Amino acid sequence: MTSTGGRAARTKTISYHAPEPDREKLFALSGLEQLRQIQAGLLPDPPISSLFGLRIVNVDEGDVVFTAEPDESHYNPIGSVHGGFFATVLDTACGCAFHTTLPPEVGYTTLEIKVSFLRPITADTGMVTAHGWVIRRGRGAGFTDADIRDRDGRVLATASSTLLVTQPRPIR
Repeated sequence: MTSTGGRAARTKTISYHAPEPDREKLFALSGLEQLRQIQAGLLPDPPISSLFGLRIVNVDEGDVVFTAEPDESHYNPIGSVHGGFFATVLDTACGCAFHTTLPPEVGYTTLEIKVSFLRPITADTGMVTAHGWVIRRGRGAGFTDADIRDRDGRVLATASSTLLVTQPRPIR
């Protein structure tokens, strides 16, 4: 056990499933079908979900809800959850809300995201809920918003995102 400043080191084990290797199989599904299969356990969660304790609570076209579990491993040097946790969870909510509107064989990427940090998160905050929804879906781009709330419904952070529709290239 190592110690820094009298504090014992802690460990955290991350377990995840490798992503679906067959991209053609994955892209044969619509975005909504992909996320519903992840929620039902028919497809594995994306590996990043393990780092943040992300779980899909609800998924409908243009609307997703996740929970996430912040802990001390997400802390910055001043003793609160790093803004990267907020940004990643909000980017996931924005992106997945948009993903639900996409037909098979179509992908997306985030062009930009603006995050507003309204309240701090600590390990004591407990489970947080992220809600993402589509504001507008165009042929080439989409616009989404999201927020993170604590268990009492207080808004902790918000985001607005612009996403680009992409056509995946075949993997050879």
